[in-house]
Amino acid sequence: MKSSSLTLNDIAQKLNVSAVTVSKALRNHPDISSGTKKLVVDTVEEMGYTPNYMARNLSSKKTNTIGVVVPKIAHFFFGSIIESIYDLAFENNYEIILMVSQENKERERKHIETLLAMKVDGIIVSITQETTEYSVFNKALQRDIPIVFIDRIPNLDNVNKVYVDDRGGAFSAIEHAIKIGYKKIAHFAGYDEVNIGLQRYLGFEDAMKKYEIPINNDWIFKGGFGEKYGYESFMKLYKNNNLPELIFTVTYPVALGIYRAVNELGLKIPEDIDVICFGDGSEQKYLSPPLSCVDQPTKLIAQNSMNILLDNINNSDSNETKSIEIPTQLILRGTCVR
Repeated sequence: MKSSSLTLNDIAQKLNVSAVTVSKALRNHPDISSGTKKLVVDTVEEMGYTPNYMARNLSSKKTNTIGVVVPKIAHFFFGSIIESIYDLAFENNYEIILMVSQENKERERKHIETLLAMKVDGIIVSITQETTEYSVFNKALQRDIPIVFIDRIPNLDNVNKVYVDDRGGAFSAIEHAIKIGYKKIAHFAGYDEVNIGLQRYLGFEDAMKKYEIPINNDWIFKGGFGEKYGYESFMKLYKNNNLPELIFTVTYPVALGIYRAVNELGLKIPEDIDVICFGDGSEQKYLSPPLSCVDQPTKLIAQNSMNILLDNINNSDSNETKSIEIPTQLILRGTCVR
């Protein structure tokens, strides 16, 4: 018999057990002994059986799939979160369907629509820097598809969200800089419409006000989260011939853009300009000097978002939503360390 035509009943008949026992063993159900589970798994491998997930989904009304939508994938922060989510999903017998919006709100909307059509059991999403309209998310919630928003959170009431202390983390970076003697501080900020851009700017502002250091508006740039934005903003700043002592960037990629610009201009960090950023990155070992940062614990973000989502999936009658703020940590390396 071809492996493609094998059924649970064929496996059960060979082992002289019920099809229910085979099904439970393959799902690692606690009702089945470890010995029986091993026997079933060994037999399945021997016979080349492939489970019919479509049929299983129709009978259980679950797909055991989770959609994940992020703005970027070539980014340490999101890449690290995705890896942790994959591990946690595997441990809980779920598959991940990954979608990347590329910071485009229309792509994001289509991705969510696709995931709804695929009948995923839940969605984890970090919105784009363009997203200001939320009807597609409301559509999912109206269909009782649980959503957990991470990092970048839409302005919606009563939604699950997991994020870091953006304002407090930014404050800690600027306070440290001021305490070691910096007063001429610039900020390459993100978009105010996106929570991380606004909250990190407010943290910067809080520290400057606390220590009575005036904010120079010529040193405030707003409008992006990527490397290109950091590069172009520094070039504009340099052409004005009025460099600050230190730049605090809204994200790690923005800081990378500064490193590239500084290298092209023949300047040195931290001698000519110093840098500290929000968020860590995998390129640290290649940077000279290594970049100090406000670290975001990506594993905790992934763990909390998955815990909330699985709880919502398994307790569909509950209308309770959760909001979890995770502390940050200031990591000092080769910059901002006079």
